[in-house]
Amino acid sequence: MRHAVTIKPQWTIRHPTGGTLVPRLVDLLVQVHEDGSLLSACQHAGTSYRHAWGLVRQGEALFGAPLLRMERGKGSTLTPLAEKLVWADRRIAARLSPMLDSLASELEVEIEKVLSAVPALLRIQANHGFAVEKLHELLTKAQVPVDLKYVGSQEAVVALHAGECDVSGFPVPIGNYEQPVVEYYRRWLDRREHCVIHVATRRQGLMLAPGNPKRIYSLKDLARPGVRYINRQQGSGTRLLLDLMLAHEAVDRSRITGYTQCEYTHAAVAAYVASGMADAGLGVETPARRFRLEFLPLQTENYFLLCRRPALESPLVQDLLRVLRDPAFSKAVNELPGYDAARAGEVKAVDAELPGLKHRPRAGKRIDKPAHPKT
Repeated sequence: MRHAVTIKPQWTIRHPTGGTLVPRLVDLLVQVHEDGSLLSACQHAGTSYRHAWGLVRQGEALFGAPLLRMERGKGSTLTPLAEKLVWADRRIAARLSPMLDSLASELEVEIEKVLSAVPALLRIQANHGFAVEKLHELLTKAQVPVDLKYVGSQEAVVALHAGECDVSGFPVPIGNYEQPVVEYYRRWLDRREHCVIHVATRRQGLMLAPGNPKRIYSLKDLARPGVRYINRQQGSGTRLLLDLMLAHEAVDRSRITGYTQCEYTHAAVAAYVASGMADAGLGVETPARRFRLEFLPLQTENYFLLCRRPALESPLVQDLLRVLRDPAFSKAVNELPGYDAARAGEVKAVDAELPGLKHRPRAGKRIDKPAHPKT
């Protein structure tokens, strides 16, 4: 049995006089934010009410400012300072967790090399997404040895093309944007050799501040003065989709404030908007709901795992298919807002699922593509 490595980010604040913010206080404030009650937060944390108040008072002494407001009959509410601490914790986790998960997977492999002969590994490269996260959890539970690396969608497809992984994850829009996305990936797709394994469909849309105070109702509104946007990195499927939609809507990206500022996951974009540092960002629905943001649906996508046909018969890929086809996977994914795993585990030839591979655009037809990343 493989030893599981878990890495969690931890941060603190140190006062010039030497006092330090206690990490358990941040965890407590996060729970108060979720429950609206200090008593309920204590029950979740398994700590006494008296000890919790001690932590709160210690934090208030460190900052010289209150962290909680208590009203009889209304529970507990966070002060603006406490809200900022909760936001900081969520943003740190959203930005670092995928990187740390990839590092944990790498360390597991290295540890096993020392302890015993390393078994064959299912090498997965994929952009960080919530269905992929559930898949990794269930593969680990099923004791399928996995080496997972979170990378951009383009990098994942390139890795499979180069033989650096067994399966790679990437999204393809359903409808008008399918053909230009297929054309973008065409150079790395082989009609004779590749197949796709369906994981889920997911909704992409604009994540907006609660109440949508800037009245953003379309992509064209992103170019209005005073609207701040937070983007995804080049090479991600979401960035590719955004650029195609902007071109279709004739929106000049240079007029979008924040277009060049990037985060690397959907959750990090949601955290950025929730902090008030941006008014909008494109992403999947799940983190928008978790951060209590408004969500404006724009596009539905298929999320696939790309695989070479001969690899389908390998024991590890067969294990992967069994997990994808297990009702436990569908149940876990269907509970994610905006996701549907009805076709999970379905295998098709790449050109049967993506018929645009069978022909090239007619000469003279221009396909707008974002610039390739330099990395």
